[in-house]
Amino acid sequence: MTGKTERKTRRVAIAGFHIESVSFLDAVAALEDFELVALRGAGIVDTLRGTNTVMGGFIDVLEEGGVDILPIVHAALGAVGPASDEAVQHYAEEIAQAVLADGDHIDGVLLFLHGACWAPSYPDPERYILAKARQALGAGKPLMVAFDYHGNIDDRTLENVDAGFAYRKSPHTDTGETGRRSARCMVRTLAGEISPVWAIAKPGVLVPSIFSATALKPLADIIEQAAVLERSRPEILDMTVMAGFSYADAHNTGFSVLCVADSARDRAQAAADEISAALWNAREALYRPLPVYSVDDAIDRVMQGLASRKAGGKPYVLLEHADRMNDSTYVLAALLERGIHNAAVPFIWDPEAAARALEAGAGSSVELSLGGHSSARAGPRLHVHAKVLWAGHKEFRMSGNYMKGMPVNLGTAALLEVGGLSISVVTYPAFGVSGDPFYIFGQRPEDFDIIVLRSKTHFRDFYEPISQEILIVDTPDHGPADLTLLPYARLDTSTVYPFNKGGDVPGH
Repeated sequence: MTGKTERKTRRVAIAGFHIESVSFLDAVAALEDFELVALRGAGIVDTLRGTNTVMGGFIDVLEEGGVDILPIVHAALGAVGPASDEAVQHYAEEIAQAVLADGDHIDGVLLFLHGACWAPSYPDPERYILAKARQALGAGKPLMVAFDYHGNIDDRTLENVDAGFAYRKSPHTDTGETGRRSARCMVRTLAGEISPVWAIAKPGVLVPSIFSATALKPLADIIEQAAVLERSRPEILDMTVMAGFSYADAHNTGFSVLCVADSARDRAQAAADEISAALWNAREALYRPLPVYSVDDAIDRVMQGLASRKAGGKPYVLLEHADRMNDSTYVLAALLERGIHNAAVPFIWDPEAAARALEAGAGSSVELSLGGHSSARAGPRLHVHAKVLWAGHKEFRMSGNYMKGMPVNLGTAALLEVGGLSISVVTYPAFGVSGDPFYIFGQRPEDFDIIVLRSKTHFRDFYEPISQEILIVDTPDHGPADLTLLPYARLDTSTVYPFNKGGDVPGH
């Protein structure tokens, strides 16, 4: 008897390339920046197994299903500036070559891509990576992708995939579950149980990231409407409302509705169109569901609240949301000018200040320049007299629900006391989204009257229950609440709200 013997064990390749690009920033994430955090081969499985991450979810389901895993590369930087062309090319090629090298041994590919990468020569970097992966994998084998909820995608992004998924929550507490949803679809497809197809609809709506939190109404109601459609229609396998990322200037920036169905493409499209229409109809309420304060108005409100509250009350959170690189100084400068004490400003990105603090040593006093270095819009560079409370190398694994277990490397870091304020400075950018910026230095967030954060939505899972009030503070940095201030070039603003305020859903 001749012919090939069919393998009983399926083999799936997994890889990830993740960056949320503020295209208006000058600082470019180079290949060497990604390489500082990149994981490869068995290191991916050993590091991310059991974590609340997309790759952790991939690994959980594939291992449970007895699927052999080919881990290729995982390079994730989070929210920074554009990616270099070299970085996009490098990881697209690395993924493609690994798939190609395994040839007939590969049964499918699962990728984790953000969806809001921006690079100078690539209008849609994720589409480019997916096209390279498809070329290497060949036709007839499933290629599936998991996106960030803030990804900017369209039908061309997805043209080479069999199914696409995304986080459903912001704060992103369901990252691991998103990986599991994607991997379960892969396993069922390989078993011949389903034949997934996808559909996408674009309502032509943009919102500031601060208002993409999925618990905010009316967004929460529309997301529930999508969930009801998924539960009530057996042919629909998965449905996701994606908010997009308004600070990446791409042709497909903005909301998307992504639906995966079992063979029924027309029904998938009808469901996506229905939710897309609901988003367009709610566009004004989606764009500004909460008040936005100036720096002075926010601090005035906090000081009034502190004057009237009893001792031991919950801290106030000042959210300097327009800061995209964790080095804005507008709120910090105002706190210092007013002589306010018992406030905390964690995780300021300032490698120079961290290095000087380490050189001075714990217990010493040092003159420092703080923040305001990423761009001219990041606020004044502050010259301060600081007492160094701690300085050294700092790494930790994230606690809380968001990305639980994910390793974080701050590089050289320092805890400073400046004029009655507690300030931590780090070498590698990181957002304060849980109690970690305090716990790692032996502090508690509840012990402060005021906490300054720069996250957009992820902080809410931890800080809403422990804070007296959260005040959204608008500053002149690169992530303003008024999107009409941004100099879009790739995006045709005539087709999207808040620029287009017409009465019909674009494209319908």
